[in-house]
Amino acid sequence: MSASLVRATVRAVSKRKLQPTRAALTLTPSAVNKIKQLLKDKPEHVGLKVGVRTRGCNGLSYTLEYTKTKGDSDEEVVQDGVRVFIEKKAQLTLLGTEMVYVEDKLSSEFVFNNPNIKGTCGCGESFNI
Repeated sequence: MSASLVRATVRAVSKRKLQPTRAALTLTPSAVNKIKQLLKDKPEHVGLKVGVRTRGCNGLSYTLEYTKTKGDSDEEVVQDGVRVFIEKKAQLTLLGTEMVYVEDKLSSEFVFNNPNIKGTCGCGESFNI
């Protein structure tokens, strides 16, 4: 048997602009600070995991959990020292989404500002893509 040789040429292309990639999920400073605060009390966990579940009238709902490890098919977002893992099922639905932590007199919650959502259900617990 003879070994076949494969040749390849590398060329520098100076006229082509590099396209910056967008993170699947962007965290606002309020979200980063809240995640840091939540994880401070849980040293065995490395971050939060975002997923989607069928819920509400007829759509999907986001879930948030503490996680100790990155799953094999999880997308990892690292921003300002915070790690957020996105489950495979949620990756396409979260593209371009901004995660915000909102606090007022009556409630506090993470809010996902998702440009891909076409509508939400009447109960407010689910969304349609």
